[in-house]
Amino acid sequence: MSDHISASVADGVGHVTLDRPQALNALSYEMIVELSAIFELWRNDSEVGVVVLDGAGERGFCAGGDIRELYTYATNDDHAEARQFFREEYRLDAMIARYPKPVVAIMDGITMGGGIGLAGHASIRIVTERSRIAMPETRIGFTPDVGGSWLLAKAPGELGVHLALNSRTMDAADAMHAGFADSFVPSERLPHVIQALAERADPGSPAEIVMLFDETPGPSALALARDWVDACYSAPTVAEVIERLRAFSEGRSDGSSSGFPHHPLDPGATAYAAAAADELETLSPTALTVTLEAVRRARTLRSLEEALEQEFRLVSWFIEQHDLREGIRAQVIDKDRNPRWNPSTLAEVDPGLAARVLDEARFEPVWPPA
Repeated sequence: MSDHISASVADGVGHVTLDRPQALNALSYEMIVELSAIFELWRNDSEVGVVVLDGAGERGFCAGGDIRELYTYATNDDHAEARQFFREEYRLDAMIARYPKPVVAIMDGITMGGGIGLAGHASIRIVTERSRIAMPETRIGFTPDVGGSWLLAKAPGELGVHLALNSRTMDAADAMHAGFADSFVPSERLPHVIQALAERADPGSPAEIVMLFDETPGPSALALARDWVDACYSAPTVAEVIERLRAFSEGRSDGSSSGFPHHPLDPGATAYAAAAADELETLSPTALTVTLEAVRRARTLRSLEEALEQEFRLVSWFIEQHDLREGIRAQVIDKDRNPRWNPSTLAEVDPGLAARVLDEARFEPVWPPA
């Protein structure tokens, strides 16, 4: 067992913990390989009836993949190593989604990117009052992966497009509304959930046990924004999304067939829309363009595995691009928060780029054909 993963089996519960709290339990390649081995080992272990997956510390379940490790791959041209990282990670995510035993994932605190890959596809997904859930990839010139596009595509209306493009962070209520979580349990009651799972009389009812601790998290800001988000983010291009957000925030007609909600403008909603437009204008035009198409195409796919294969084509391309290196440099390495994107405007992005990248299978896929 590595220093960053702890696992135990007791009373029918296999309990695996991401144990790298100083890095918000960010996933390294070593951790991914080890998690895969644990889940494979427990698959046919009669001593394990349910798996609990959580993170050490009180700050977060998992902040995502190890961005510094990804930056090293990108800047050293270790693209083959990066692709293998993604293959192993995506196979693990799919394994959790198809696992023959209930997997209870506890998304307490920060859960982003690769953390959603682990927890977002589990059979029982718990959030708390401390949960902060996001697919923040566009902030570093990247695109949602680890099956994130699959979850985003299934969110109500255009909320998934909004969450993807703006890298918006969700609280517990938002995550449940968007389909990223199932139950809200106050963090102080989590130990009781784990204890109840170990003491259960019926080994087939972990979901019912979790429901005993489930509470209502309160209203979802995402749900309240649904009308205008649908109207703005249904635009065919990112540039038009921004224009609709501007029109809505200023009380103008957007000129589209969808129109805006027919009720008095809410100052909070218009301020929110204006901030969303401002934010989109600071993010990588390339990442935004590709992400919009990726989420919309994911709506047509038949399975999580198909979405992961599509994402693999995207990340294999992004790892070779300037904007990913520059985004990580600006946000994580130098932390100057001043990325220099290339191209720097949406108008300069090749209109056919997203389709070309999505369709081009240059490398061995995650699951090679039989």
